[in-house]
Amino acid sequence: MTPELTVLALAGVLQGIQFCLMSIPANIELGTGKTSSPRDPQRLSKPLMEQASVGTGRLFRAMNNHFEALIMFTIAVVVITLGDKGTGFSAACAWTYLGARILYIPAYYFGWAPWRSLIWFVGFLSTMLMIMSALV
Repeated sequence: MTPELTVLALAGVLQGIQFCLMSIPANIELGTGKTSSPRDPQRLSKPLMEQASVGTGRLFRAMNNHFEALIMFTIAVVVITLGDKGTGFSAACAWTYLGARILYIPAYYFGWAPWRSLIWFVGFLSTMLMIMSALV
């Protein structure tokens, strides 16, 4: 398996970990009656994320942000892999992306400003550089 595919697999595992980090406290705070409901607006006064504590809400947003980032990173890995454009540079970008996504979780949870945004940018830039390197 290429380094980029290995990192993609690990990023998928990280997404699962983030889901657990968010869902366990959400179920404790809000109760399974709410979290397992169909979440119809008529039944809830406001979205579950807005009913959770500040920390759990931040974990929810960090998880959703990773879903968004993972789409672009997956595109980068697919382009690199199928285009047979893997290099040491693309591997370093992939590992940098994963490191940034790992750091992003505590940065978001603890409200590290402006570091959270800078960490996000490192992951985004790594992804964009991977895509651009495949085009050269």
